[in-house]
Amino acid sequence: MSEQPYIEGLVDVHAHFVTDEYVAAAKAAGHLLPDGMPGWPRWDAGTHLELMDEWGVATSILSISSPGTHFGDDRAARALCREVNDAGAGVAREHPGRFGHFASLPLPDVEGALAEASRALDELSSWGVAVVTSAGGRYLGAPEYEPLWAELNRRRAVVFVHPTSPCCGEALSAGRPRPMMEFIFDSARAAADLVFSGVLARHPDIRWIFTHGGGSLPLLADRMELFRTVFRGGPGDAPTVQEQLAGLWWDMAGTPFPRQIPALVDAFGSRRVLYGSDYCWTPAVGAAAQVASIDEAEQPPGTTWRALTTRNASRLFPALSTGENARRP
Repeated sequence: MSEQPYIEGLVDVHAHFVTDEYVAAAKAAGHLLPDGMPGWPRWDAGTHLELMDEWGVATSILSISSPGTHFGDDRAARALCREVNDAGAGVAREHPGRFGHFASLPLPDVEGALAEASRALDELSSWGVAVVTSAGGRYLGAPEYEPLWAELNRRRAVVFVHPTSPCCGEALSAGRPRPMMEFIFDSARAAADLVFSGVLARHPDIRWIFTHGGGSLPLLADRMELFRTVFRGGPGDAPTVQEQLAGLWWDMAGTPFPRQIPALVDAFGSRRVLYGSDYCWTPAVGAAAQVASIDEAEQPPGTTWRALTTRNASRLFPALSTGENARRP
C-alpha cells in the first residue's frame, strides 16, 4: 500500500515533519502557539505515506518548518538540529524513494550551520539544507553568513528557504496567524536581501527554493528593479532583479490557483516551478483541496502541472530521473 509507488507521481519539495523532542523544545522556548497558529500538528510516516498515495505523490522531501531550530542558545540549537536531522534522514532511509530530507541549520550560528551542513550532506545524504527567511533579526544577506553561502555554493547545494514570523510579527499581524500574510512578505524580504546584498550574484551555483509561489515577489520585482536602477544607481548592464529572481526555484504550496501560479509564471517562467503541499502544517483536507485545484486548473500548453513540476524536480534532483523513484499505483 504505502510502499507501492506511482508512475510519474508528484515530487513534494515542501513537506514537513515534527518530532516529540522538537515540539517539546519549541514549547519550552515559548512557542506554544507557533507563529500565531492554533497549535502544533502531529506527524507520522505511515499516515503521510497513505496521504501521498491518495494524492498521487511519489516522493516528499521532509523539512522542519517555522519557527526553526534556534531558540536563543547556540549549543542547544546545534543539538536540536542534530536530533531532527537524524530523525528526518532516518525516515528517508526507512522508506527509500518515498522520502527525502532537507537538513535544518542552526542559524544565526554560522559556525554551527557550517558543521551541520557538512554532516548532513556528507554523512546523512540529505538532499539539501533548510533555512528560515530570518533568524535573530538577520536576513539571508547578512555579511556574517558569507562563509556558509560560499561553502554551499562550492557544493552546488539546494537551499530550501521557508518563511517565518518577522521581527514584530505579532504586532504586524494584529493577532491573526502570521502564515496568512506575514510569511508571504517575509519570503519577499529574504529574496530582496539576497538580491541587494549581492549573494545571488556571488554564489550562482546555490539552488534556492522559495515557497508559496514566490509570495508577493511576482508583483514586486518591477518595483525592486526601479529602486535598483533609478534610486540606488545600480549598473544598467548588471542582471536585472527579474533575471536574478528567475534563477530561483519556486513551489506551489498554499493557494496556487487561480491567481498565484499564473502570476509567478508570467513573471519568471515555468521551468523552475515545483510542487509543494505544506503538509503536515497544512492539514490533510487542505492539502487535498490544493491538489484538486492544481488538477482542475487550466493546464500549461502541451503538458499538465503534475508532469511539468515533476519534470522540473527531476532536473533539480537528478536521482529522481534514474528510475528508482518511478511509482506504480
